[in-house]
Amino acid sequence: MMPFTFPKKVTAIFASLLFMGIVVNAQEEKLNSGDSTAFKAVISGLSFSDKIEQNTSQLVLPKPGAGYELSLYGSSRKPVIGLDGKVYQPLIDCEVQLVFKLKNTQNNRSYEFPQAIKVAGKFRPQSGINKQPFVIPSLQEWNGRTGNFKLLANSRIVIDSDAKKILEPAAKIFLEDLKKLTGYSGLSITKGKARPGDIVLGISSVQKNLGNEGYAMDIDEILHIRAPYYKGAFWATRTVLQLLEQDPSHNQIVKGEVRDYPKYEVRGLVLDVARKFFTLDFLKHYVKMMAYYKMGDFHIHLNDNGFKQFFGDDWNKTYSAFRLESSTYPELTSKDGHYTKSEFKELQKTAQLYGMRIIPEIDVPAHSLAFTKVFPEIGSKAYGMDHLDINNPKTYEVIDNVFKEYISGKDPVFVDPEVHIGTDEYAKKEAESFRAFTDHYIRFVQSFGKRVRLWGALTHAEGKTPVSVKDVTMNAWYNGYADPKEMLRLGYDQISTPDGWLYIVPAAGYYYDFLNVKSLYKNWEPNQIGDVVFPMGHPKIRGGMFAVWNDHVGNGITMKDVHQRVFPAMQVLAEKMWTGKTDQSVWDEFAKNSANIGEGPGLNMRGLVRSTTSDSLVLQDKLNAKGAKSIQLPLKEIGYPYSVAFTLRPTSAGNDNITLFKSENARVFLLKNDGLRLGFSRENYTDLFDFVFAPDKAYRVVLTGDEKGTWLYVDGKLVQKMEGKKLSFTNTKDKISQIQTLVFPLNYVGDAKNGVYGLVSDLKVYNRRLNETLITEVSK
Repeated sequence: MMPFTFPKKVTAIFASLLFMGIVVNAQEEKLNSGDSTAFKAVISGLSFSDKIEQNTSQLVLPKPGAGYELSLYGSSRKPVIGLDGKVYQPLIDCEVQLVFKLKNTQNNRSYEFPQAIKVAGKFRPQSGINKQPFVIPSLQEWNGRTGNFKLLANSRIVIDSDAKKILEPAAKIFLEDLKKLTGYSGLSITKGKARPGDIVLGISSVQKNLGNEGYAMDIDEILHIRAPYYKGAFWATRTVLQLLEQDPSHNQIVKGEVRDYPKYEVRGLVLDVARKFFTLDFLKHYVKMMAYYKMGDFHIHLNDNGFKQFFGDDWNKTYSAFRLESSTYPELTSKDGHYTKSEFKELQKTAQLYGMRIIPEIDVPAHSLAFTKVFPEIGSKAYGMDHLDINNPKTYEVIDNVFKEYISGKDPVFVDPEVHIGTDEYAKKEAESFRAFTDHYIRFVQSFGKRVRLWGALTHAEGKTPVSVKDVTMNAWYNGYADPKEMLRLGYDQISTPDGWLYIVPAAGYYYDFLNVKSLYKNWEPNQIGDVVFPMGHPKIRGGMFAVWNDHVGNGITMKDVHQRVFPAMQVLAEKMWTGKTDQSVWDEFAKNSANIGEGPGLNMRGLVRSTTSDSLVLQDKLNAKGAKSIQLPLKEIGYPYSVAFTLRPTSAGNDNITLFKSENARVFLLKNDGLRLGFSRENYTDLFDFVFAPDKAYRVVLTGDEKGTWLYVDGKLVQKMEGKKLSFTNTKDKISQIQTLVFPLNYVGDAKNGVYGLVSDLKVYNRRLNETLITEVSK
């Protein structure tokens, strides 16, 4: 293996970009014109090449002139070109974006610049072999063979003997997922020699260049998975499951060889559970679903409050919540939904088995009404009770105790090594005090052995008070609050979380209700923060996260409505954060193929029901079981879009509130309320249609729904649209959308208390919204 040197001059294109100032330079603002001119002159004289040939083991950097040092600072594919300059031959030709740092040894100032280099792969393209299969995120490297690996009804997961202790948890999860996906109950875990149809899990120390999350797969008669660490091996099992899911029989995968690893380390979601409570089951579901897409960071925003103008301009009435059990301050814990310390700890430990990190956030000193309701004396008289008084020593006492409860001790409540301390949107006039507060909590949390994440705010809070940088990662969300170039110059690691691209605020009318996933797929990667674009592979850009903020408290949005918004974004952003843009990135193909991949084995929060017929009919039942109090159906529910048609014969006898359809998530009922009226409830929301049914008369009812609302048709005519409702307030011109959606419950017709026979009959369920003509037809 020969070392690689740079025989060519820097390309003209790169030079033009550099001198136009498009390339980001971390210290540009600190360089005078003489420094800048000198750096550019040295760079223009360096010799680079655009390709590394086979059998090259080491990158040898060109020598700059006297007084300068050149070093390799970043790499977009460290498993191909490491930061030590070692070259690892990929399976196929690939391009690596490198970031170099040129240092002036006389004044210690430095200049960063990018260079793209192609690396020759081990295999050349050839016809007649299996094409790279589709998964989300896409595989980084693939070399196809011919034929298929076939999973058998009695296939086994074979753990290498030296990896049993490490990989047994992954194997157990993998086994249960395989059984759910394939229906093969005879699958098992074993040790010893593998046979055709088996899947082998192993740890490979010689492949450490693949990193903490990378893995290799050899797919032949036996499927071999090798990874240097647990997380990479677990991610490989998710790839296998996605490949099997797309096979009609769920048992075949095309043969080939894989090397896969992420382009960015941080890939995740921020979920505001404070202004809208999400159950522990929801969070567990999300751990499994996010892991299915190799999204490794789940950031949970644990405290916040609503907007005062929607609560009569009264802080005492304004909604706020802190979602953790607290022994130190029991009155702090939300009464309408919270997680016990043991529950939250168990969630984090489960996430670790799924290759994920839970990033808990306690948000201070703004968004802090939950604390000031318990301790009014620490609320700001100048800026509002959602601001802590950061000049009050009592504030530090209380918040110290809050953090300490969850990060202290040998077995802390916050299990993972990183904790988010908030620090967002505080009054600009208090910049120096805010900076001191931020620095205090960085140091305080770090004193318990944790690394810190926080929101970018130091451009907004410009000042002289120093704020710690070491082991601090900043969510860069708005460049006016934290200029990414300046934060990089100061030394902060950053997570790209740009609000203009990645903020979902359901039904609020600002930011996004649904992210523009097509535009994201085509135009965004985590190296882009707002309008600032960093070189690919820059080591201070750890990755990206998108966010769901439930700003409008009580607006009818359910957990399933949030999920409806998150899922398509999850698929696209998993791709952008793991693989980035490649020559194979074609939106139309991605959009088509991604429809064949779900949430993971056994998971279907969307209530997706596929139809095998052209008319979209997914269920038909006469419901004529005489004497039945309740009838169980084969579907639990159906998600958006749908149409549910049935004959309803109301009666004036019996209870005032009769269940017609129900599931664990929702209920459709007939209520005696100024006449017989149809209604539905889900979570803490109930909606009632205005139409009044006459007793002892048969009606043909059709309910159709999507993510916008729910419509009622009676005897073929539209009688009410529950869509577009707005809530007004006497003290403000601002309004809130009231969402009236329903994932339709189908688990049971009727309930044990009320007979259903004759009340509901002739049920038909479709997985789309029927048009007016078809509704007329099914209403006959």
